[in-house]
This record gives sequence, structure tokens and C-alpha cells, in this order.
Amino acid sequence: MSKGFNYSKWDNIELSDDEDDVHPNIEKESWFRMKHRSRIEREEREEADKKKIQKEMAAADLRKKELKKLQADIAKGNEDDSDDDDLEDTEGLEAELKELAKSNDARQATLDEYEKNKKWNIDNMCKVVEERTIINPRAAQEKFSEAGYALPDDDDDDTKGTPDVGKDVDVTSMSIKDDVTEKPKPKEPTASEASKTVAPSSKPKKLTSAKTTTVVAKKKAVAGPDRESVAMMTYHDFTQKYADLVEEFMLLQNWEASKQFLLLHGNVLLQENASNYLLLASLEDEMNGFREKMKLTARQSQIISNIAELAKSLHTHPGNVILPFFQRLEQPEFLLGFQDGVNSFIEKIKARAIVKKEEIDAERKEELEQEAQEAVDLKEVPKEERVGPGGLDPVEVFETLPLSMQEAFESREVDDLKKAIMEMEPEEAEYHMKRCVDCGLWNA
Repeated sequence: MSKGFNYSKWDNIELSDDEDDVHPNIEKESWFRMKHRSRIEREEREEADKKKIQKEMAAADLRKKELKKLQADIAKGNEDDSDDDDLEDTEGLEAELKELAKSNDARQATLDEYEKNKKWNIDNMCKVVEERTIINPRAAQEKFSEAGYALPDDDDDDTKGTPDVGKDVDVTSMSIKDDVTEKPKPKEPTASEASKTVAPSSKPKKLTSAKTTTVVAKKKAVAGPDRESVAMMTYHDFTQKYADLVEEFMLLQNWEASKQFLLLHGNVLLQENASNYLLLASLEDEMNGFREKMKLTARQSQIISNIAELAKSLHTHPGNVILPFFQRLEQPEFLLGFQDGVNSFIEKIKARAIVKKEEIDAERKEELEQEAQEAVDLKEVPKEERVGPGGLDPVEVFETLPLSMQEAFESREVDDLKKAIMEMEPEEAEYHMKRCVDCGLWNA
């Protein structure tokens, strides 16, 4: 059975606030300071006494070595007769050695007594084994914009800049401008497409922005003068890399999950591009009729913008205010104010969705009218001018085509035409397609 630890050395722990014998007329703090000063003075006296005893023991040990050397010389008989009067006899040397050993034993006993009765306190209980100072060379660099959003890390290959989207989308103040949802110019709609109501996609992943902004990023330390590199990133690049991450954040419903997710991925979600993505997603959800999803996305968007606003007011990185922000949400008055802001943001999203739909409908109507004006009735064109490369009249050929092929040509849907052909016999399909090529309805 192994021997247990001996904890008796900790029985004499001396604490400055462990005094119960303070007189009522004596201030407690002054009493503690006096006790502390007395302890320091006592330890200094004991330390001085120890050093004196150790010095005497060292001198005695040196004398013992000299006496033992004399004894060795006498034993060897190497002393000259002329020096006999100066030599001490062997018995005298032995007596002195015993006296020195006895004195040293007494001194060692005194040292042992000091150690045994040593009082442990905060000054002698522990000691510093190792000391080091670690300096972060990038501590002075500000990794956040003036608007309070996070800037990408210079060493992160996936993030090389933050687009300046604040000019188009003022998320902090919850205002939506007309050019927020600018998308690539759509293809010209066909006749059948014009009759359908088309809404934007539920995800703003494929939205692109023509804007490109620059962020100055310092390179790693190198010899010579400091050099700067310019990194560029578009909104499209951001969505290509982090759309799935932002989409996951959009679906979080409780505060704790949102807080933990931001603590884990704040370097991405606290960027301006992420805030812009959430705004566009909430707008498109509303335009597509997903009202409940829009409300949740709008709330998540306001979490990001409120954190950025708080970081801006404190002039610190937004990652530093994630916990303070969610702690504020535990206060009823702050939570009520935040919810009022979310409701106001939702109303602006609804209003903007209505206007945007009207703009899209007006644009499509204008395109259809322009297309109708440009359209020409082939029956009004002379037959010799409308004849195709094979010498056939497209009007006559069209009237002889099966109904399914006529509908496919009218809708300009290639898939519908392929489906109509697959339903025919091979010989019949080949016959009709050859005539379509000869009359110019289809390009081979």
C-alpha cells in the first residue's frame, strides 16, 4: 500500500484576514496592516539569523577540513622535528573536531526548528517557476470598418476583402433603397412566359454586383520597408463561398443558437456582405410569398446590423460585442426596443417588395409591347420573300404541322418540341422536321 501525502505542512498557513482578536476600538484594516508588517519584520529577523548560522557552519566546516589535513600529516609522519612545537597533538585535534561537529549539529537543529515552525503565507507559499510575455504583432491592427462591420482576415485565402455595399444598403438604419436588388438583365421573355408571374428566386446566391471595392491588407513581416497589397472581392464572390453558411444562420430561431453560431463564424457573418445577403434574402422571400420565413430572416438581419451599430459606437471589433449584445437582449426594455426595430424593418421590406414587383411587371409589359410592335405577320409578307432555304412556304408548312408541334413553335420551348417529336413515329417526325428546315422554321 502506497504511503499517503503528508499535508501537515499546510497546518501553519498564516492569513492576514484570519485575526479574530481585533479590539472594537481598533480599525480592522489598520490591524491587518500592522500584523502584516510584524510578519515581514519577523521573517526578516529569521532570515538574517539563518544566514548568520549558515555562515558560521561554513567557517566550521572549513576549519574541520584543515584539522583533518593536519591529522593526515601526523599519521604519515611527514612533519619535521623543527616544527614539533607548532604542531598540535592528536588528542587536541580530535577534541576540536568533536567541538566543531557538536556546534554544527546545534546550528543545524536551530535551522530545522526554524523550518518546522515556519509560517506559510502568500509571500512564501508559492514561487514563480517560469515567466513569459507573449505579444500579438497584429493586436494594434483594426479589423473592422468605420460602419462597425468585420473585415476579412489577411491570412484567410477565402476572404480577401469586403465590398463597400453600405452606399446601396443602409442596413443599420433599416432603410431600403431602390437599387438594392439590382440583378443581371433578364433574357427577353417569350410569348408564353409573358403571361406567367415570375418572382425572384428564394435565394440571392446568384445575384451579382458590378461593384468592386478594395481593402488594404498588410503582408507578413519582411525585411525592408512596409508594403501593402490590395485585395478585391465582389458580392458574387462572397455568395459563392459563404452562401450556405449565411443560409444556415438564417434558419436559426432561438437566441442561444444564434449567439453560438456568431461566436463560431463571426468573421464571416459580421461582414457587410453577409448583412447585404440577409437583406436581399428577406426581400426575395417576401416577393415569393414566404412571409414567415421573411420575418425570421429579417430578425437575423437585424441581429447583424445591431451588433455592427453597437461596435461602431464603441469603436471596436463587432466580435467583441456579440456577448454584450445578447446580454442586453435579456433586459425586457432592450428586447422590446429590438423587436420594434425588427417590426419596422419588416414593414419596409413589405413596402419595397410591392414596389419592386410593380417595377418588374412594368418592365416586362414594356418589353412585351416592344416585342409586339417588332413582330411581323408572315401572311402579310409576299410569298416569294417568305420562302425558306428549301423552297417551302413557312405559313403553309406550319398549318400542316401536328398541333403539339404548332404549340411548341408558338411558345418557343425547345423541350416541348422535343417531346412532340418523341411522341411521333420516326418516319413522321423526320418528315415534319425536314419540311420545317426547308421552310426556315427550324435551323438545322
